[in-house]
Amino acid sequence: MSASRDLKAQHIEEIKGWIKNCNSMVVVSYQGISVAEDTQLRAKFRAANVQYKVLKNRLVQRALTELGIEGFDNHLEGSSAFAFANGDALAAAKIVVEEGKTIKALQAKCGLMDGAYIDEKVVAKLASIPSKDVLLAQLLGMLQSPISGFARAIQQIAEKQA
Repeated sequence: MSASRDLKAQHIEEIKGWIKNCNSMVVVSYQGISVAEDTQLRAKFRAANVQYKVLKNRLVQRALTELGIEGFDNHLEGSSAFAFANGDALAAAKIVVEEGKTIKALQAKCGLMDGAYIDEKVVAKLASIPSKDVLLAQLLGMLQSPISGFARAIQQIAEKQA
């Protein structure tokens, strides 16, 4: 093999590692984004433990094919960047959708969740899901509601009888 082929094969293996180790991935169209906007976006990704990489579409497509993941063929065209969420699985989608509201050139093309292709509509829906802490607080509130209502009813009965 030539040195160029070896380098590409090595890069494909690296991309496969990122895909295997991430909780989710969002493919981002970034054509027309300014340097200042890109710097701001990268800072938000870093703070959320998301790796943001500009990679060659062809190499990512080869890595996905080797991993047996399909559905990305029509979306890996033009300028593409890839956001790999390593902590919170929804972090990449939330940042892309939220920043896409102010940075018009930024938009989600598609993504990967649990090893399966998801389209841009699903990415937007995932971005609208509240954070884990908010969901836990809502669950706790729902669990406490019947108990606290019962406790108030018992207290009122006790006050009437006293």
